[in-house]
Amino acid sequence: MKSKLISDNGARRYALVFDKGDEVFAELLRFAQKEKITAAHFNALGALSDLTFGWFDPQRKEYKRFDIAEGVEVMSFVGNLATTEAGEPKLHAHVVIGKSDGTAHGGHFFEGHVWPTLEMVLVTASESIVRKIDEECGLPLIDLTLG
Repeated sequence: MKSKLISDNGARRYALVFDKGDEVFAELLRFAQKEKITAAHFNALGALSDLTFGWFDPQRKEYKRFDIAEGVEVMSFVGNLATTEAGEPKLHAHVVIGKSDGTAHGGHFFEGHVWPTLEMVLVTASESIVRKIDEECGLPLIDLTLG
């Protein structure tokens, strides 16, 4: 992945261009750790292959996962970055993809490999945002009383 700081007026704005084969979340986490980012939001367009996304089932308190092995267009990829209570970066993203037959699919993004490109803009925040496990649903939700 290549990155370029494109503005810094309190909130840093980065252009990120992923390389062929990059796993999106792994590269984003490395970048966040390297740049010491504790809160940000991002959006991206491009194409992926071998991706996993899902839907949260509140009764089971787990995600139903879907795998797609073919190449797809990324029609929308949005998310945010916060930290865990231990200070580790935590990503949360949703994706809508288009398949070659014109159908669209989407949900919570887990994993995907770039092919041939993914172009992202990431904007940092000046204050940290912390995620804490919510006991009722079991998910790491943003807790604005922390950080």
